[in-house]
Amino acid sequence: MFESIEDVQNRLGAQGYICGKNIATVVYLANRLQKPVLVEGPAGVGKTELAKVVADATGRELIRLQCYEGLDEAKALYEWEYSKQLLYTQILKEKFSEVMAGARTLREAAERIGAEDSIFFSDKFIVPRPLLRAITSPRPALLLVDEVDKSDPEFEAFLLEVLSDFQVSVPEVGTFEARERPLVFLTSNDAREMTDALKRRCLHLWIDFPTEDEELRILDAKVPGIEQRLAEDLVGVMQRLRKLDLKKTPSISETLDWARALLALGADQIDEGLVRDTLNVILKYEGDIRKAHGELGRLIVRKAEAPKPAPAPATAAPEAKPAGAAGGGAQPVGPAAPAKKGTLH
Repeated sequence: MFESIEDVQNRLGAQGYICGKNIATVVYLANRLQKPVLVEGPAGVGKTELAKVVADATGRELIRLQCYEGLDEAKALYEWEYSKQLLYTQILKEKFSEVMAGARTLREAAERIGAEDSIFFSDKFIVPRPLLRAITSPRPALLLVDEVDKSDPEFEAFLLEVLSDFQVSVPEVGTFEARERPLVFLTSNDAREMTDALKRRCLHLWIDFPTEDEELRILDAKVPGIEQRLAEDLVGVMQRLRKLDLKKTPSISETLDWARALLALGADQIDEGLVRDTLNVILKYEGDIRKAHGELGRLIVRKAEAPKPAPAPATAAPEAKPAGAAGGGAQPVGPAAPAKKGTLH
């Protein structure tokens, strides 16, 4: 349990997840109010990672349900282990013969077999899937329903029913009820609009692309050893790339991939050639790469370096004294006096 919003930020930060107060507030309230959190935002901004670090920070078991089109209750909730049931049937074949030996009709034989249903339909033959695992977990759990927007609306309705009571009924066995309500995170990349019913059930959190300062802090936490100048140049390029009209806008995950790639190449600064050669690390569509090629000059804008201090003015050398001048200073030299003409006698 988190003690405060600041405690959330500190404990997630210790796991390498840098988050703002808005994210920390929702996580804190989810713990306090025991409400699911619907986390939406672009792909790659850290929605799934948030659930993972919250599980680590709180010591909960992380149970993940990956959603996809066609996901049904059986794959999300539980399945019967038919091979194990068949094995038991083969082992107990002779006993079945003894049980049915005195039956005079098919109805009576069926009734005798039905009386032994509990042998084959018990929890020992149930294979729990993520939803049932989260409900029956003996320790506090965090259920991550990842990319719920990829599932069908019918599955979303079923999910709502489970989240409302945190109990599941298995007709052949009975009802499984949560020993402790799991903390639930649902993530969505906005492939389709979630229903109002689901949104009402959850706290809502939108995670957007990080600001420049946040991205620098994340880069420093996730890629230790990167030089400050390279980090600033790299983040600057990423921030400007996101302003272009791209089919797939690069996210923080691409920032981290690019930083590690540049370090592997031994780069210490970014130039047009390096960006051109490594754009395929951060852009996934050829059209986006061509568009970025045309904007290279605008993408690379380094922060202005601090101006160097101006050199101190040189000290003027003392003027040389004229030869024969008295020590008190040089005397002005005027025009020569005309020579006096001599008198002839």
